[in-house]
Amino acid sequence: MYTSTFIFEAKPYDDDFHRFNDEIAARARVIPGFLGEEEWHNEATGLHAEVYHWETLEALQQLIGMPVHREAKGVHERWIGRYRVVIAEVVSVYGERGLGLEHVPPEGATA
Repeated sequence: MYTSTFIFEAKPYDDDFHRFNDEIAARARVIPGFLGEEEWHNEATGLHAEVYHWETLEALQQLIGMPVHREAKGVHERWIGRYRVVIAEVVSVYGERGLGLEHVPPEGATA
């Protein structure tokens, strides 16, 4: 399993942001190998994080290669300040089930 985590300073959003965000998320969800997503926002720091879970690196690369994703990246500074993207291979998952993360492989499973 792989994760792609996008951590960024959130600026005010507008209708264009929501259009891009909704379209990219909807397209991601139908890519074979998409396993799920979470997001967090820290009001104190203004940082926002979105984590997508993928069965394969190829599935993740389909999202990255989408024209709408590239288009949004071209104008991201309207809504996003400093940012970091982390692509990671998950080697183990353990802990409580039922946290809205049912897509994650069972305890002890490896990627």
